[in-house]
Amino acid sequence: MSTLIDTTAEDARSSTDAVLSVDDLNVRFPTEDGVVHAVRGVSFDLRPGEVLGIVGESGSGKSVTSLAIMGLLPGSAQLTGSVKFRGRELLGLNDRQMSVVRGKSVAMVFQDPMTSLDPVYKIGVQIAETVRQHDKNLSRQAAKARAVDLLKLVGIPNAADRVDSYPHEFSGGMRQRVVIAIAIANQPEVIIADEPTTALDVTVQAQVLEVLKTAQDETGAATVLITHDLGVVAGMVDRVLVMYAGRAVEKGTVEDVFYRARMPYSIGLLGSMPRIDAGERQRLTPIKGSPPSLINPPPGCPFGPRCPLHYAQCDVAEPDLRQVDGAGHVAACIRVDEIVQTDADADDIFSKDSSDATLAAAAEIGERAEDAVHIEPGALHDPTVAPPIGGATRSDEAAARRDPEERA
Repeated sequence: MSTLIDTTAEDARSSTDAVLSVDDLNVRFPTEDGVVHAVRGVSFDLRPGEVLGIVGESGSGKSVTSLAIMGLLPGSAQLTGSVKFRGRELLGLNDRQMSVVRGKSVAMVFQDPMTSLDPVYKIGVQIAETVRQHDKNLSRQAAKARAVDLLKLVGIPNAADRVDSYPHEFSGGMRQRVVIAIAIANQPEVIIADEPTTALDVTVQAQVLEVLKTAQDETGAATVLITHDLGVVAGMVDRVLVMYAGRAVEKGTVEDVFYRARMPYSIGLLGSMPRIDAGERQRLTPIKGSPPSLINPPPGCPFGPRCPLHYAQCDVAEPDLRQVDGAGHVAACIRVDEIVQTDADADDIFSKDSSDATLAAAAEIGERAEDAVHIEPGALHDPTVAPPIGGATRSDEAAARRDPEERA
């Protein structure tokens, strides 16, 4: 059974040992079309040495959350809530005050290393600058020696020579290693990695993740890993926060979210990934539609228009996070009790139809595409009644309608 969360006592306990605490963070951007509410009430605590994975599709608010923590949002952004590092409030600090924290206590690995590295300065100069910014007594020679050591740590070959190279002389994977070296240069207590493997091939991704793991072991830092790749999350993190339309829709340990996901969106994300342990015939689950506009979004669950379990009650109010499967695992869905009882997975929730990405039966689906029966949304059930979980799929309904014709 699920219960609405009373986090007062839990927050009081966690805030005492959390190195980074984010509470009810909201970020708004005024635009000509209206106010974009990009982050809506995000809360989490990060403890020393812990790795938190934040996942969600593009536009869910992951990167904006990280930039808000680092104080790197444009001046037009409107921030409310709280971001505390070791009990010190960071929201409201000016750039000079944040510069004391940024790079020293909280560091960030950005998505695109080519744009985060200055193309006109040598790699060694940029690393040394980061070190000397927070240690004014360090000589240039000592800072350069530290830069060489950091390049060796992140796996750059011939580090003593490459320290005098420019960013364009490095490959994408090597540039990302340099950015990681800059992030750990001052032994930070928190590292925020914003999609560090974006635009890298699979082999290089694995190498960069290994370097990131080495960096965490070297510094003992707590880490926030932001990604849309659930495979990266599975092997790297301790806890997972799933974001959709600017807010957290599920939180739990990596085991909770990967093996007992209770929010339809989380279940759909997991179902959309191919698995090597699944056998030859594997149906991938498409989540149809697009995320909603965050300018004056309609009431109700933001995932409702894309959710197969949607019915009229979902549009009354946005669901709160509810505790499921014990302490620490929460999900935002009014039908979470039914999902828990049926232990539903992606095949139970997301209907099969001719647009499914089916690995083993792709050719067969293509041959049958012209025979597919189109069913208008809502035609299978009364919108005021909750659709069954794991019931007849759309293809089942289509087959049922075709059978009488074939028999005739």
